[in-house]
Order: sequence, then structure tokens, then C-alpha cells
Amino acid sequence: MSAGSAQLGWRGHDRGTPEYRRILIALGFAGVATFAQLYSPQGILPLVARDLHVTAAQSALLISAATIGLAVGVLPWSWLAGRIGCLPSMRIALVAAVVFGAGGAVFPGFEGILVLRVLQGLALGGVPALAITYLHEELRPAHTVVAAATYVSGTTVGGLVGRILAAPFAALLGWRVGVGVVVVLCAAATVAFMLITPRPLGSRRSRATITWVVKASLANLRSPGMLVLFAQAFLLMGGFVTVYNYLAFRLEQPPFGLNPFEVSLLFLAYLAGTYSSRQAGGAARRFGRTGVLLASVAVMITGVLITLAGSLPLVIVGLVVFTAGFFAAHAIASGWVGTRATVGRAQAASLYNLFYYLGSSLVGWFGGLVYAASGWGATVALVAGLAVLAALLAGSFAARERMLSRSPR
Repeated sequence: MSAGSAQLGWRGHDRGTPEYRRILIALGFAGVATFAQLYSPQGILPLVARDLHVTAAQSALLISAATIGLAVGVLPWSWLAGRIGCLPSMRIALVAAVVFGAGGAVFPGFEGILVLRVLQGLALGGVPALAITYLHEELRPAHTVVAAATYVSGTTVGGLVGRILAAPFAALLGWRVGVGVVVVLCAAATVAFMLITPRPLGSRRSRATITWVVKASLANLRSPGMLVLFAQAFLLMGGFVTVYNYLAFRLEQPPFGLNPFEVSLLFLAYLAGTYSSRQAGGAARRFGRTGVLLASVAVMITGVLITLAGSLPLVIVGLVVFTAGFFAAHAIASGWVGTRATVGRAQAASLYNLFYYLGSSLVGWFGGLVYAASGWGATVALVAGLAVLAALLAGSFAARERMLSRSPR
């Protein structure tokens, strides 16, 4: 592979500079445009199920279809970014996503909507696949951990806005109108992203072939440390989406009896993730990534267990705790991938997102079968079990690395 180089002597924008702030603000808009569209149907799945005459697990395919598309798309987007740069690739991705999202809001048949959701997910894959790489190219290395955590906190706002905005319009005018309003918002956020981003100075373009992309991906898949991080993405995101997919169905039933708009307000718990993901970045610099990651997973487990309560206030507390733990863990793991990668950083970030959204798609769908067959208690057991497995993998690998570092050479 012949690689182009970034601007000669470029070391990255420093924290506190106007360019640094513009990049983070712009990525915040990109996060809104991406995750609002990706998850806008999630809070109104019961409405979708009734309108299209499908089951709860089938309606959840609207989420899984998009996340499968996103998972499939991340590696091709990393290849395109090598050819034309991260920033142009993300711009193309967001415009395409808005087009497919508008189509999905008006298409009449369930199967056709699923196809459009897959295409929308393919387009949206260009943002999470490249955002962390873009930060590493444009910012000083010392600031990338905090910047990556800040970006993750911005994605929580996107997910929250999509869910909260869709619900009241869906309740009054139908789920299609709710989703359509979110698409309009995301079109505006896409325009803002394009206008705010500064000219890229650290872009590293290459003539990477598909063969090189595959080799770089395989090199990352052979790294035990990277595999542990990819496992965090699959297991923790799978559990997270399972909770948010099916808690709405539980809360519409007795003894809760909430309506769709009231259920959508529970997504305000995402604000806990907005806060915790930023705090996790700073804590990792002081206490180390492994300790913060394990503590965050423990918080997730505690939170999901609290949702077993029959009291709505306790369920809300559990959801807030669970959400805070998840986004703190995700902020640490996703930022760690870019730092740990020794070859194919864009491919490493793309693989993390591949496993992240495979977990969302596969576990999110399987969780619906568990919920339908055995109820919320079994669903909680599934989510907690996945989190325990993630913690065991991370903890055992960290212990192994410490032993190797202390052993005589």
C-alpha cells in the first residue's frame, strides 16, 4: 500500500483551540444525525407492531435491520475513507442516510421498510466507523481519550432526541409521522455538520486495496487484546439494546400501564450516559482504563437488576444506573481501540463497530424471543449474564498482561 501523508509536521489541534471546539461540536451534530435516525422507531415499537400487524420481536427488526446494515457497512466505509478521507466519507454517509430514512417513513409494506432500514444502516455506518479515526487524525494524541468520550456522550443525545421526538408525533399522528419528523431534524443536523467542520489537516489518504483492508482487519482479529475489546462491544451493546427494545412492552402492561409517550420519556435516562461517558474519559486518565471499564460494567449489572422491581420509580432508577454504566464502558472500550491498534486503525475502529452493531442486531432480536417466552426476569438474566461475561474477559486479559509485563525477559 502506498500511503499519502498528512500535512507536513502536523501534530493535531490542541485542546481549547477554535478548531478543536468546532470538531467536537460538528461531531455532536453528526451523532444526532446518526443515532436519532438509527433508534427513532425504538420507543414506538408497540405502535409499529399494532399498525403493521406484526409481533414484538418482528417490530424490533426495524432496529436490527438498521444495525445489521451498519455493521456490514463499517469496513467498506473505512476503505472509502482511505481513498477520499474521513470527512468527505462521513458527509456522503449522512446525506444518503437521510434519503433512505425519508423513504422508510413513507413506504407502505413492512418488508420494504426493512430493506430501506438496512440501506439506511449501511449509510449510517460511515459515521461511527470513522469518527474516532477522524479525531485521531485531527487532534493531538494527548486529547483523543477525552475527545472520544465527548463524542460518545454526543451520540447519547442523538439517540435520546430521536426517541423522545418521535413518540409524541407518533402518538398523535401515527408512527410514520414520528419517524419523518426525526428525518427532518437529522437533515438539519447534517447541514450543520458540513458547515461547522474545519478543513482537515491530518487526513491520511491511501491507495489501499480491498485486499489490504482485509489483511489489516485480520491482523486486528488476531490480536487477543483487540478481540477482548470487540467482545465488550458485542456483549454490552447486545444487552443494552435488549433492555431498551423490550422494556416498553413491559411498561405498557399492568401494573404500570404507561402510554407510548410516557414510555418514551424513559429515554431521558440517556442523559445519564451523556454525563457518564465524559466522566469515564477523565477517570481513565487518572485510574486506568481497565479499572474504569470493570467498574462501569458492574454499574450496568446493578442497574438492570433494579429494573426487576414492580415499582415504576425503582425501574426508572435502575434504567438510569444501567444506562450510565453502559455508556461509560462504551466510551472506554471504543477509545481504547484507536489507541491499541498497531495496524489499520480505521479497520480496527470499524471492527469494533461491526461487533457493536452485530450485538445490537443479534442479541437485540434474540432478547425478544426470551421476553416473549419467559418474561422480563429472563430478559434481565440474559443481559446480566452477558455483562458478567464481558467483565470476566476484560479482567482476565488485564491480569494476564500484568503477569507478562512482570515476568523476566
